[in-house]
Amino acid sequence: MQDRETDGHRARKRFGQNFLSDPNIIRKIVDAIRPQPGELLVEIGPGLGAMTAPLIERLGHLHVVEIDRDLIARLHERYTPEQITVHAGDALKFDFSSLTAMPDGSPSADREPALRIVGNLPYNISTPILFHLADFADQVKDMTFMLQKEVVMRMVAEPGTEEYGRLSVMLQYRFRMGRMFDVPPGAFRPAPKVMSSIVRMAPLPKDQLGAKDSVLFGQIVTAAFGQRRKTLKNTLRSFMTDSDFEALGIDAGLRGERLSLEQFVAIANHCSARAQN
Repeated sequence: MQDRETDGHRARKRFGQNFLSDPNIIRKIVDAIRPQPGELLVEIGPGLGAMTAPLIERLGHLHVVEIDRDLIARLHERYTPEQITVHAGDALKFDFSSLTAMPDGSPSADREPALRIVGNLPYNISTPILFHLADFADQVKDMTFMLQKEVVMRMVAEPGTEEYGRLSVMLQYRFRMGRMFDVPPGAFRPAPKVMSSIVRMAPLPKDQLGAKDSVLFGQIVTAAFGQRRKTLKNTLRSFMTDSDFEALGIDAGLRGERLSLEQFVAIANHCSARAQN
């Protein structure tokens, strides 16, 4: 028997497909996004179009990134080119900056960030997608996603909590994070085994980022959480000496999850300055 809520489409595990079907939740999410006519907005993984239709209704035109060929065909059948632009392919490989390029293909560096990104992100690859999207923060106004609640809790976690880790530090360094509300499993078809949450990410101005060398900052954060049970003295052995920790007033006997974002920035800048001397 065909399931009306999935319109006969069988959810594919390899794409992490769980289709949003609760009209009240859909309305609540779209209201939270607050799309305005004429805005440049791209939806990642539109699926069966639960959010696509109301977004197009408010925007006029919507960009979507979809990997499933069957769903791409459905989108082309349902919407006109004036309503939707379908970018067929993997969101993990998609160049989101291409949407904000000038007509001649050059980047729009002198303009205010205009791109808005939304989506029910595939839970099986949510972390890689988030890091991929962070690379385009300069072109983005904001991002609103539905993710597994456990992932969202890690994204907004504070130092000293069990959820706090590399994902927390790296995203909070680049974005103002806000957990909005939860979405129960029953809002999907098929229903996942986990609770979901809506999170909003707004890129911070570059002059607020703090780290003189963002690559080094990322390397230090990755090392600090690479072996969570080990202390900073061990995990940052290749970056910091005992005297370096003393100079910064940071206890080398702590573990990475005890450090604040500001302390990670201080370590990175200390290492950067020392390398230049």
